[in-house]
Amino acid sequence: MKKYLKVFGIGLQNTFVYRWNFFLRALFGLFPLIGTIFIWGAIFEAKGGGINNFDYASMVFYFLLVLALDTLITPADDEWQVAADIREGQMNAFLVKPMNYLLYRLSLFASNRLLYTVVTLPVLVVTFFAFRTYIAWPSSWVTWAWAIVSVILAAMLQFLISYSVALLAFWMLEISTVVFIIYSFEYFLSGHMFPISFMPEGIQGILRLLPFPYELYFPISIFMEQVRGRELWKGMLIQTCWVLLIYLGASALWRGGLRKYQAVGG
Repeated sequence: MKKYLKVFGIGLQNTFVYRWNFFLRALFGLFPLIGTIFIWGAIFEAKGGGINNFDYASMVFYFLLVLALDTLITPADDEWQVAADIREGQMNAFLVKPMNYLLYRLSLFASNRLLYTVVTLPVLVVTFFAFRTYIAWPSSWVTWAWAIVSVILAAMLQFLISYSVALLAFWMLEISTVVFIIYSFEYFLSGHMFPISFMPEGIQGILRLLPFPYELYFPISIFMEQVRGRELWKGMLIQTCWVLLIYLGASALWRGGLRKYQAVGG
């Protein structure tokens, strides 16, 4: 455990170099948020009422939470770093050391997201304060607890998907096309663009069985107290199962990739 804590510390030091880049990225990332809020404001005004479980205030709150979760748990360039380790032969150093590469990458991921969150926290605080009239915090500590657990699982889900895609570099010279395809599915089906509940009920039923809504939409739905009781337990079970399944898939990819890597003299 100590060696991974050391990796975590080294990750913090390396990431700290990019603190101003993080801050400016978060600052200018507010422009799409503001544009999105204006667009949905016009939609609700034209409709003259709410859509499913959302009115204009809850929609603003939803996208504020999307911004916060993006900051907190979304991987940043992790797949490119893993692919570079494979492609450039840096993986050799890990094969001769008593270190689990998955835990190594997870430690770096955690350090990166922690520092990114801390650096961009002033932007988030000011943004939430500016839109405070639209915010409805959960009234129950139980909701907070379930939301935190779901956010942790969502972070693991996003990390493992990113890690699994990166391991395709054992077989592919360039993974950018695959990364773009997966990112497109994630962006559209995880609730970045709009809440999943806006889709037809049949499509929602299919999406509930896929991993994408559990990367973003599901933890936000818990926090906004739109998921309760049986639906909450069912969603948590599916989210946990997807984390385990993708972990097993990543482990299989790693073992198969190492056999190919060593066979060609990597």
